[in-house]
Amino acid sequence: MSKIENHKYTIYQAFNECFYNVPDYQREFVWKEKEVVRLLDDIVDEMDGNSKTEYFVGTVIVTPRELNNQYDVIDGQQRLTTFYLILCALKALLDLKQEENEINSLISSSRVLDSGKTKKILKLEPRYDGALEIVQCIIKVNSEPLTTKKAIQAAGINTYGALKNIVEAYGTVYDYLSKDFSVNNELLRFWAYLANHVVFIQISTEISSALKIFETINERGIGLNPMDLMKNLIFRQADSDEFSKLKDEWKKITKPLEERQEKPLRFLRYFLMSNYPIENSRKDSILREDEIYDWLVDEKNANLCGYKKEPFVFVKHLIDNLNCYLAFIEGKDKDGKDNIYTDNLRMLCGGAFSLHYILMLAVRTLSIDLFNHFVKQLEVFLFYYIFTQTPTKELERSFASWAGELRVITKLSDPDEQKKGLDEFINKRFVPNVQTKQSEFQTFLKSYSLGTLQYYRTKYFLAKLTQYVERNFVGVGDPRTLKNFMGFEIEHILPNNPEDDLRTDFTTKNPNKDYDLYKTKLGNLTLLQKPLNIVASNKFYEEKVKQYKDCGVYFTRSLVETPTVGNLSTVNMINKFLKVFPEWNAQSIDERQDLLINLALEVWKIQ
Repeated sequence: MSKIENHKYTIYQAFNECFYNVPDYQREFVWKEKEVVRLLDDIVDEMDGNSKTEYFVGTVIVTPRELNNQYDVIDGQQRLTTFYLILCALKALLDLKQEENEINSLISSSRVLDSGKTKKILKLEPRYDGALEIVQCIIKVNSEPLTTKKAIQAAGINTYGALKNIVEAYGTVYDYLSKDFSVNNELLRFWAYLANHVVFIQISTEISSALKIFETINERGIGLNPMDLMKNLIFRQADSDEFSKLKDEWKKITKPLEERQEKPLRFLRYFLMSNYPIENSRKDSILREDEIYDWLVDEKNANLCGYKKEPFVFVKHLIDNLNCYLAFIEGKDKDGKDNIYTDNLRMLCGGAFSLHYILMLAVRTLSIDLFNHFVKQLEVFLFYYIFTQTPTKELERSFASWAGELRVITKLSDPDEQKKGLDEFINKRFVPNVQTKQSEFQTFLKSYSLGTLQYYRTKYFLAKLTQYVERNFVGVGDPRTLKNFMGFEIEHILPNNPEDDLRTDFTTKNPNKDYDLYKTKLGNLTLLQKPLNIVASNKFYEEKVKQYKDCGVYFTRSLVETPTVGNLSTVNMINKFLKVFPEWNAQSIDERQDLLINLALEVWKIQ
């Protein structure tokens, strides 16, 4: 076998010393928001836990190219590409010139060619179709996601498949860092930890050996699975003749996690924080992933969990919590049944945000009515935090503490006392937080447009408005689940891709108004069935209203007509938040934006 070299790199050392090329035969960039946020979460968790320790992110397998320090990436390009996009986002966010120049040197450098000329080369160059152009544009624009997307679109670069993933990943990283590290000093702390303490092992050898190493690692695995440490801890407590039975029970934990590609440590962290009081020197009730094992082996906590005396009971407790956890992730209740409230949370939070599972696990034993009531209020609470882009670190501290309060409520034997306790909790914890966020929320929505948050969250927002309007129009409870409304398409009333004559008409009638800004504003968006959306296409408003009249939901039909029914009917009440627009211009869009803000305040209310 060829010579194999391995080297431990920090992120700073890797991009300072190496040039990475992602060959066109490699798998393209496939990470979505969920994977990107998880990597960022893990780094931040380690940083907050102990900013001096190293955080190991695995191995990267490369094969050297002809020039020194240039490598083809065989395995690890998802992580390397994400780290590279983090550097790009940091460069765009940091105000300090010295740090920006330093990060610049990790993003690109110059090479002297054989001809004697100097060429600028990126430190990571993806070679599959269009990817390099996307990355170059991100670096050149050096701005927030919406501006970057517009520049890519203006440059005529296609964004589909892996190319869209790269653009979305940059947006996810930028939004994450700008929300959680809004002050320059906080961002510098993250940059310092990323540069100096996030490490990986780089294995370098010629191509055939590199592929063999990659195959071997994937076939055999390396090191201990995080669950194995806990498994060994539990198995030590059982009699040897019970190992087979305990092993079968343990598979009920590991197999579902593997099948759904869920992080075991994340589940264990949420399980322990939701079920047991967490004491630490920080006094924050938060248990970090690298603290789990030490917490479990502590004698006091071992007695608290009871795994030494009754290992099977503890494992059964773990399995019950895991089944609930996985059901919640899928938008179902603890019994795996369809549930509109947990499903709403799933559609709001997406795959990346998961802290709310701490509270949901804490109240899982409540009756289904009380559980649903709690989840419904939790959705409202989280909606305000997500739609004001509040850093998630604030929520983690609160949720870790609140889990203990909820455990006390679930242990009450009288259902009426549980209900009373739950209402007191909601009034004490959710209501004040929502009230303080409402002003900030209204300001945020004033400038809200498609692209301000993730697309699926805008879809959720419009679907909730549509569902609420429909419920009041029909005059019954929930005529359809939110999932049905999520099946509609987002319609740009002012077309997203207008013909030249339509753009000219708008510009002429709305002087000093930016068409591209107004076409993405919240007031310009509605929901429409796909067949009608295709017909409406890029036409003038006067032609589109024919399709709006045929729409299956009143939210969109109300643009054209708002019937009056009786004096105090729910139809008349909901019409206060709607309006017929004979023509569609900048003033109409601004006016409808204000109407939708007021409607949103009605829809998302703590009860």
